[in-house]
Amino acid sequence: MKYYSIGPFSKLVGKSIQTIRLWDSEGKLKPHHVTEGGHRYYSEQQVNQVLHMPLIKKVNKIIGYCRVSSNKQKDDLERQIENVRTYMIAKGYSFEIISDIGSGIDYNKKGLNQLIDMITNGEVEKIVVLYKDRLLRFGYELIENLCNKYGTMIEVIDNTEKAEEQELVEDLIQIVTVFSCRMQGKRADKAKKMIKKLLEDGENQDTERLHTKNI
Repeated sequence: MKYYSIGPFSKLVGKSIQTIRLWDSEGKLKPHHVTEGGHRYYSEQQVNQVLHMPLIKKVNKIIGYCRVSSNKQKDDLERQIENVRTYMIAKGYSFEIISDIGSGIDYNKKGLNQLIDMITNGEVEKIVVLYKDRLLRFGYELIENLCNKYGTMIEVIDNTEKAEEQELVEDLIQIVTVFSCRMQGKRADKAKKMIKKLLEDGENQDTERLHTKNI
């Protein structure tokens, strides 16, 4: 195994020699060994450890994450952001807001990717969401496990079970569409009929809500 004195080691990990010495004195990172002359030496494994060690980074960011499924819900997104912002101000948090417009089953949204990068870089102390499904509708546990690994808390403002019917319909349509594209013959026809039924149900719900509102 290769070993580095403190100077080359500090350059490899992008930290000053003073910081490396401070880590030693605070017990955050001890040298692999120290020579009789008092020279610190660090292993190649410790280089990798520091480059992937979130605990060494300053964790101080609280992120409010807000999401809606489609551009039709921009007004809902603004209300959600305002609710999350009001809550965090009342809590006395110093925070940033990250928002997304995209399905709850889409794992490749710009804001979500930014949030995951920040978590894995050890930059996030806490994530605040209005509802649990604002992070992901399916697969919330994946984000929760990731946060646990990197010492990030998730704070859900409202834990009541709540599902927007139209959002749920859109997410289900996306799931069925993805799988129907992989099917052939009768199975594909069955999937298309299912999509049509979901769309019709969604339109009927919109009509009923509009009728109720006008009454």
